[in-house]
Amino acid sequence: MARAIILMADSLGIGATPDAHTFGDTGANTLAHLLAAYHGETGQKLALPNLSKLGLIEACQQASGTICQIAQSFAPIAAYGYAKELSTGKDTPSGHWEMAGVPVLFDWGYFPQTVPCFDDEFINELVKRTGIAGILGNCHASGTTILEQLGEEHIQTGKPICYTSTDSVFQIAAHEAHFGLEKLYQICEVARELLDDMNIGRVIARPFLGETAAEFARTGNRRDYAVLPPAPTVLDKLAQADGQVISIGKISDIYAHQGITQKFKASGLNNLLDKTAEVMSTAPEKSIIFTNLVDFDEKFGHRRNAVGYAQALAEFDAYLPKLIALLRPDDVMIITADHGCDPTWPGTDHTREYVPVLAYQPNMTPINLGERNSFADIGQTLAKWFDLPAMEYGESFAQSLNKAN
Repeated sequence: MARAIILMADSLGIGATPDAHTFGDTGANTLAHLLAAYHGETGQKLALPNLSKLGLIEACQQASGTICQIAQSFAPIAAYGYAKELSTGKDTPSGHWEMAGVPVLFDWGYFPQTVPCFDDEFINELVKRTGIAGILGNCHASGTTILEQLGEEHIQTGKPICYTSTDSVFQIAAHEAHFGLEKLYQICEVARELLDDMNIGRVIARPFLGETAAEFARTGNRRDYAVLPPAPTVLDKLAQADGQVISIGKISDIYAHQGITQKFKASGLNNLLDKTAEVMSTAPEKSIIFTNLVDFDEKFGHRRNAVGYAQALAEFDAYLPKLIALLRPDDVMIITADHGCDPTWPGTDHTREYVPVLAYQPNMTPINLGERNSFADIGQTLAKWFDLPAMEYGESFAQSLNKAN
């Protein structure tokens, strides 16, 4: 039985969806805008030959009607299309869960755009249960900016830095050495329990190092505490059918460790790709190897660094031939995203966009998959691919892939 390798290019949106106006994102296009920004900044067009061959540029141009400023465009050799989100939000769990066949059709709980933004009762209970002296922050903030503003005070007072964003998330930043990593995790576990009734999607531990505002930097020991998906995902179904679901990066955290049979942590784009290659070399048949490439979103999208995003995308592109060479004849490699995060867009939040749906098998005939009505089409395709019970949502394109070979 075949394997599936999923590369989640976190935040690589390819054009605003029809409902983007309800999110204030009309006109957003992560890929097209970062390419244009790179061209404007460097005077050169970015080269993405491998992603272009897999259909990324064609999918973006079809989704948005925008001509991408790319050094050279190649005819696709894969199945390629673009999907809009059925879920109500544009957050990380919603995008990942929907891709695995379980869209989020309810509204998450969110914190108000006020200062302070966290309820006194919740914070008082958090302080009581954990024994901390109090918190800093208590606001909507950029994760890097708030470290510059409050990191030194955190070291002096021992109070963790608590903040949120427009996503359904409660984030806690603390210094690994001065505060302690295990202590940070323990506080996050308490916060997770307290926030369940408020329907907050994730609690995130954000450890960092450094001694001054100019030096503070997050470490690779981030940990997400997510609520469970509302129904079994295709990952659960494969694991229950004695298959392997191998998480690389933060995938296991996003799915609350459900449906995951093995997990590997890595930090940084190249380390994540290296771990993916290593696992592909040994993973058995009937496996999903699922990697989240978080740098695109965390280091470049949210920080509105379009040129850095473009350069990281070129690094990913250059690595792809190594992964393609590791594919077995019956394997399929899927490249997609969970939302957009247009680095040229106002603010620092995700953008409501189509995501690419690129599926490649060795020696296949290219297929234009067109517009997909849900990210769940990927989950339904994987269910068919592994002969699992069908998912409730999504339309499979597995038959198209089989016809191509």
